[in-house]
Amino acid sequence: MFAAENGLKGDPRLEAISQAIRVVPHFPKKGIMFQDITTLLLDHKAFQDTVDIFVDRYRNMDISVVAGKVICEEYELEYGTDCLEMQVDAVQPGDRALIVDDLVATGGTLSAAIRLLERMGAQVVECGCVVGLPEVKGQCRLNGKPVYILVEPREIDNCRHADISSEFLNVQCSG
Repeated sequence: MFAAENGLKGDPRLEAISQAIRVVPHFPKKGIMFQDITTLLLDHKAFQDTVDIFVDRYRNMDISVVAGKVICEEYELEYGTDCLEMQVDAVQPGDRALIVDDLVATGGTLSAAIRLLERMGAQVVECGCVVGLPEVKGQCRLNGKPVYILVEPREIDNCRHADISSEFLNVQCSG
C-alpha cells in the first residue's frame, strides 16, 4: 500500500521525498532507472520527513526489532543474485520485526529478509519501503506480509535531469 492511499494523499512531504531521490538512468544495466536515495539522506528536511512518516506509521504496532539489510539467505534480483546476512543473536524468537528497505521492485530482497527473520523465530509485522514499483507485483512473493511504500519511482525524460552527466555514467541516453 502506498502512503498516499493511507491517509497521506496530497501530503507535501511525499513530493519532497520523491524529488530528493536522484534517478540514475541505465544503472546497473541498460533500461534500469536506479532510484538513488543517497541524495534523500543528504537532504535533512526530506530525510526527517521520511523518518517521521515511518515513526507515525509504526508508533503503536509494538515493534521490537527493525531490520535493515538483514546466518545468510540468497535471493534473486531483477539483474542478478545477492545474499543477506545477520548475526545469529540479532533477533530473538517472538520479536515483532519491521523490515525497512529503500526500494521494492521484484520483492526478492524483502522475501529473503522475511525468510531470514522468520527462520530466527521473529514475526514480521510489515515491510516499509521508501520507493516502490506499482507495476511490479513483488508483493505477491512476500507471503502475505503487508508492504507500506512512501513514493513511486521517478522517471526522467533526459539524462540531464538526473544530476549526473551521461559521460560520467558512460551510457547513451535518448531524448
